[in-house]
Amino acid sequence: MKLIIGLGNPGDKYENTKHNVGYIVLDKLASIHNAVFKYESKFEAFIATVMIDGKKALIAKPTTYVNLSGNAVIKIMNYYNIDRSNILVIFDDIHLDLGRLRIRETGGHGGHNGMRNIIEHLDSQRFKRIKIGIGNNKKIELNQHVLSKFSKTELKNLEEAFLNSVDAIELFIKGEYFKDVMTKHNTQT
Repeated sequence: MKLIIGLGNPGDKYENTKHNVGYIVLDKLASIHNAVFKYESKFEAFIATVMIDGKKALIAKPTTYVNLSGNAVIKIMNYYNIDRSNILVIFDDIHLDLGRLRIRETGGHGGHNGMRNIIEHLDSQRFKRIKIGIGNNKKIELNQHVLSKFSKTELKNLEEAFLNSVDAIELFIKGEYFKDVMTKHNTQT
């Protein structure tokens, strides 16, 4: 079984903030596939199941706040006995221009505290990831930038990135060769 993790912070206060692109993408995926998230306290996450071409996957939105996401990921992974190679994490990246996608099979945390926490909990960098560019507003503190809400224009400009992310997730769930998924979507903005 595949496990798709969308990073974000819980609650209305953080809805449509830059740090919540993982939540936004999973909400779109769930909507397309009529999946309903249910809070699971034992995982500290909202969990839903999607079935794509007969292949079942769990999608999860940790409620631990971004920087402690590894707590939820390791609990879900261990409970369902999911191999690290079957995990895909969606998160924001300040080093990429707004709407730019970068899909990787493995890698470091790139300064992202949520990814740092996941890597520490999994004791590995060997899991897949989709990074969605949110840019970097150097006029304000980094924490203010990532916790700021997207403007309507920014959300409109991000729609293609969100839909391409959903497509990449669907291909991953179907079992497509991941390098082909990377080739298809890494060049798109």
